Amino acid sequence: MSTKERHHTTVRLPDPNFVHPELVAPETRSARAFRYVAAGLRLSLGWVFLWAFVDKLFGLGHDTPAKAAWVNGGSPTAGFLGHATKGPLAGLYQGFAGAAWADGLFMVGLAGIGLALVLGVGMRVAAVAGALLLVLMWSAVLPPANNPFMDDHLVYALVLVGLALTAAGRTVGLGAWWERLSFIQRHAWLK
Repeated sequence: MSTKERHHTTVRLPDPNFVHPELVAPETRSARAFRYVAAGLRLSLGWVFLWAFVDKLFGLGHDTPAKAAWVNGGSPTAGFLGHATKGPLAGLYQGFAGAAWADGLFMVGLAGIGLALVLGVGMRVAAVAGALLLVLMWSAVLPPANNPFMDDHLVYALVLVGLALTAAGRTVGLGAWWERLSFIQRHAWLK
């Protein structure tokens, strides 16, 4: 019996990230301005999430008094969800207002979303998680006080989606570095 050796040749596919430099159009002034406006929105919204986390954690007195701080045994969800007394989902939210699991998820969400936005990393995950959190918060206060359906929660959710779609973490952030990591390239949903 004879054995035949098989020689396999490796086919190298072109790098999908390679762009011919001669085909790249120079960035316009308005495109550059938009990149920086998006970065400003990203940083601002990141700070909104981070501030909510820090204030609820330590009770800095802005919205959360010191005695209601999470570190002092207070509940970050009891106040907001406990006041959800009207609307179609009031009973649902009041049912878990102040629950330890709800407090933990809420605080981890605020911190994670805020850090991701400020650093400009994980923008897709931050956008999905942030939009979900904001829509849930919106649904807890139905109907909104100043409009039949629209309020800042929905506007912020749309801004988050826009930031993720425009890769806003690359400008004044660590997004470009993050996206070059081999793990992130293998798992693009983490961009």
